[in-house]
Amino acid sequence: MKNRLNRIVFTLSIIGFDAGKFRNFFKGLSFFYRDYQILKKQMKHQNAFSFGKFFPIMDERFSESGTMKGHYFHQDLLIARKVFENNPVRHIDIGSRTDGFVAHVASFRQIEIFDIRPMESPVKNIVYRQADLMQLPENMLGYCDSLSILHVIEHFGLGRYGDPIDIDGHTKAIDNLYLMLKPEGKFYFSTPIGPQRIEFNAHRVFSIQYLLDILGSRFRVDSFSYVDDVGNLWENVILSDEQIKSNFDCIYGCGIFELTKLAE
Repeated sequence: MKNRLNRIVFTLSIIGFDAGKFRNFFKGLSFFYRDYQILKKQMKHQNAFSFGKFFPIMDERFSESGTMKGHYFHQDLLIARKVFENNPVRHIDIGSRTDGFVAHVASFRQIEIFDIRPMESPVKNIVYRQADLMQLPENMLGYCDSLSILHVIEHFGLGRYGDPIDIDGHTKAIDNLYLMLKPEGKFYFSTPIGPQRIEFNAHRVFSIQYLLDILGSRFRVDSFSYVDDVGNLWENVILSDEQIKSNFDCIYGCGIFELTKLAE
């Protein structure tokens, strides 16, 4: 019964239903009514403000002040710091979060971003280009000395973002990213890690061994970090045989690679 309920909640979350928010709405009703009555009495003694429409926010009373965990929080901050420290001539990003990693980098330097989806919000320090990286865009050979693709490669070829269905979409993209990067260029790469599978049409989850097999002949691993299933970051860990085999005990973690393209 518990597994069935969890499945129902998960299915509802896919279409936008937030069970926690729903629960806390009713939990917060008594506080809302009490606070409204207090404020209403206080307003009798001032006339600077009048009441507008009701805009009830019920759940934030019961939440923490912010979230400093999870795949995106840690990877975006970690890789933005590495780009700052390495100070490349030209940094290119493929499809990473604009309100996370891209915004972090744009706060201190120019960043050029590629995405299969259109974008209509020009922002200082952000140069946008629409492209499908399963096909190498024209004039892109040796285009940059620094390249990032954070929590993106797992989507290629699954149709989630309107891209064509291609079981080899992720490897085609990696082939093209390799060609875009100059020899000795930096490659920042993150993706879900755990028992290897496709959760259609959301994403792939990769085993660490599989990732090392497709990256190892073309890139040197400078550092590896990961976010565990709880959402905590483990930075600069050793890729031992045991940990590679167990995927650091992750079911749905996030592996974060700092790589250097090997000289051809």
